[in-house]
Amino acid sequence: MNEVFVKRLNPLPPKSKLIIFGGGFSGQRIASVGRNLGTKVLCSRRKENSEGADFIFNTDNEIPNEILDGATHVLSCIPPLRNGEDPVLSKLKPQLLNSKNLKWVGYLSTTGVYGDTKGEWVNENTSPKPQQERSVRRYSCEKQWLETKLPVQILRLPGIYGPGRSAFESIMTGKVKMIDKPGQVFSRIHVDDIAGAVLFLINLYSQGKNPSVVNIADNLPTNNLEVISFAAKIAKKSLPSKIPYEIAKNTMSPMALSFWQENRKVDNRLLCKTLGYSLIYPDFKSGLKNCFSNLKMNC
Repeated sequence: MNEVFVKRLNPLPPKSKLIIFGGGFSGQRIASVGRNLGTKVLCSRRKENSEGADFIFNTDNEIPNEILDGATHVLSCIPPLRNGEDPVLSKLKPQLLNSKNLKWVGYLSTTGVYGDTKGEWVNENTSPKPQQERSVRRYSCEKQWLETKLPVQILRLPGIYGPGRSAFESIMTGKVKMIDKPGQVFSRIHVDDIAGAVLFLINLYSQGKNPSVVNIADNLPTNNLEVISFAAKIAKKSLPSKIPYEIAKNTMSPMALSFWQENRKVDNRLLCKTLGYSLIYPDFKSGLKNCFSNLKMNC
């Protein structure tokens, strides 16, 4: 754990108990940072013996009552069910509504709910117009959480990257593709800044600074070629020739194609200017340098 990173964050109030549903890439990082700040954190996984599983949560199992006992903060990182229902609410809504200790409930959503804006900026006041089926389901879950009248905050994330999940992995394995689509940009966020922003927002919420929706993105939306080229330069690796998007799309998976069909820039001014969060990795260059340093340490 980066000690400088942890020192930048304030601990949660004494006797806080944070429950995280969904111990994937983001959930595990948030749990780790929370624990390093001295908070009691319990994180779920779908299967027993999974790394970082403090308890098991899925659509088949009931969780022990003591998991939610005394919980002051709850974060859901779990994707929607196929029918658009939220899995946490579908199983635990009565328990959450009856809790007397909850001070904050967070839901990790996606900036995909804004849909395609042809490269224009979106912010929290932009009306969601989700076009991809998965984004339609996410927006449905957002509304379900907000309708509970719990102290809910929706956190919308763009593309997530970090150590072990960045441009370096495809470059090092020779699977990288230089897809050229002029005018296409992507917003992104380093996983450390997801963790940092979540814990920052929890503390702000208790101070009455509690917008219902917050975008968590870095300062520099950019095209994918710039990101890959910068990573290759750091790693001193050569790259293949560019492939025009119109050709590349013919062999893309439906999931990959869906990302390239939408083009938007995500505004983070509410988080960084209004609320005052200071990004640890304000752009892809600083974030990739961190990823590469971790890559070298693990070689």
